[in-house]
Amino acid sequence: MAGAESGSKKSVLFICLGNICRSPITEAVFLDIIKKKGQRDQWNVDSAAIGDWHVGGPPDKRTMKTLKKKGIENYQHVVRQINVEDFYNFDVIFGMDKQNIKDLKDIQPKGSKAVLEMLGTYDPECKLIIEDPYYGSRIEDFEEVFDHVVRCCEAYLKRIQTEAP
Repeated sequence: MAGAESGSKKSVLFICLGNICRSPITEAVFLDIIKKKGQRDQWNVDSAAIGDWHVGGPPDKRTMKTLKKKGIENYQHVVRQINVEDFYNFDVIFGMDKQNIKDLKDIQPKGSKAVLEMLGTYDPECKLIIEDPYYGSRIEDFEEVFDHVVRCCEAYLKRIQTEAP
């Protein structure tokens, strides 16, 4: 889905290095949560990569296996790289680690509306960095990412609803 075309919708973009593990898991989790809350039509949600290594391809097989195991079966995504328009189209762009945020700050155009945040700042367990499971061989690493981003997304949504006028 593209960025926020409608000013009435809230919009979030989830970023990780390659858009095959952490950010698609987070996008799928966020979409699942807002769908269950009956809020899907109030949001524009997407995910993208810092780099272009996997553009046009699917998420990692372990990502999809984890989502299915956790009950999210209809998620579809084609990897894409962040672009300049994203900084104007999304309210918040979430990075998964400090390097993502540094990279985002390096490419963010002056005057763009997007707020850059680390998703982990919302973790009630105070685990700031959402670790990249790509290089490990354990499916449990992907499941840990899933559980971590569930906590963060739920806490973020709770804060947004608390701050709403």
